[in-house]
Amino acid sequence: MRLGIPLIGGHVAQFSIGLTDTVMLGWYSVEALASVVLGGTFFFVIFLFGSGFAIAVMPLVAEADASGDETTLRRVTRMGLWLSVLFGMAFLPLFIWSGGILEALGQDPEVAQLAQMYLRIAGLGLLPALLVMVLKSYLAALERTRVVFWVTVAAVPANALVNYLLIFGNWGFPELGVEGAAIASLVTQAVSLAGVVVYCALTMSHHDLFRRVWRPDWEAFGRVFRLGVPIGLTNLSEVGLFAASSLMMGWLGTVQLAAHGIALQLASLAFMVHLGLSSAATVRVGNAMGRKDAEHMARGARVAVGASLITSLVTVTLFLTIPEFLLSLFLDPNEPQREAILAAGVVLLYVAALFQVMDGMQVMALGLLRGVQDTRGPMIIAAISYWVIGVPSGYALGFALNLGGVGVWSGLVIGLTFASALLMWRFWGPCLRRLRQRFA
Repeated sequence: MRLGIPLIGGHVAQFSIGLTDTVMLGWYSVEALASVVLGGTFFFVIFLFGSGFAIAVMPLVAEADASGDETTLRRVTRMGLWLSVLFGMAFLPLFIWSGGILEALGQDPEVAQLAQMYLRIAGLGLLPALLVMVLKSYLAALERTRVVFWVTVAAVPANALVNYLLIFGNWGFPELGVEGAAIASLVTQAVSLAGVVVYCALTMSHHDLFRRVWRPDWEAFGRVFRLGVPIGLTNLSEVGLFAASSLMMGWLGTVQLAAHGIALQLASLAFMVHLGLSSAATVRVGNAMGRKDAEHMARGARVAVGASLITSLVTVTLFLTIPEFLLSLFLDPNEPQREAILAAGVVLLYVAALFQVMDGMQVMALGLLRGVQDTRGPMIIAAISYWVIGVPSGYALGFALNLGGVGVWSGLVIGLTFASALLMWRFWGPCLRRLRQRFA
């Protein structure tokens, strides 16, 4: 809990930045909300793909720290920064031409162009966002989780203030709508990077993290790359499942897309708790790897999984008992389409309640497997579960059987169920058995 609670808080705070954009734009206009649902999904897909290198740093640093190897700790963190910069530069052009890409994927041209307007500014934040992820992974692996929490928390009010000024044009600032939200996101990412760099430079100076950071280290580069690419592709498979659902909801109309965006924000907020626990599990398992202690690894895993299950039960209760209240927080009381959006969103939250346990279990299993540096098998499991099973199921139920949004979201439930079962089996079965034999 000492390790996990600050990480949970950090993830929730990070998510709150996007949540603030959604709430404020929902009060601005439904069209603006729908466009940022699309634009935010587009950004998030690319960000999570690139964050594979940052996530790979966490188990490598945890293992090196447990074995007292400060040189390896420094080398893998630096090369994580290198790979994140290279990835960010390679993918920035996608944001510039995102409107055409979204239109080619069947989205409403007006909404797609608004999303492009958002991404041409907010997309510049990809590079600082990825670098922040690397440094957060480095600090979390060293169990410096409180600073991860406070740096992220400080960014939330900054983002909300700039949103307030630039979306609505308050206090004499220009009313920029979607562009205002994009500027706020970019400013927030830049401020977060500055804060975490200053902290690392001042308090972790004995690691010399930024000294000669421009010099390549191809052996460490290869280690982070080989571990990070499968993690990135696994992230891409999972977030791609949700992105595909956003695209399919866009085919159903602006009201359905807006309802989907709000319901997905609520489900994602709950997911941040599981993600924080998963990161804590990665650190503890990676630390146990460095000490060659399989029994401690298993005990820590059981505690993390139990905490995730308790969280799921709380979320399910909220989604089933007060769905309208939760959804209404995102909408202007005078919005003409408010009742239609609420009606569609309530049904989606009922379906979201079904996949809360499965979503928590799959991300917990991924965290445990990353801690033991097992990433290729999970990548294959995720690709099959989400793209061979989940996306086709959502399309078949939503369109072939005419179940609409409920059918699309039911595909999420099916894909997550397969992933959670297979990933949990992999850790508790062959993976843990192999490690017990190796450490005996």
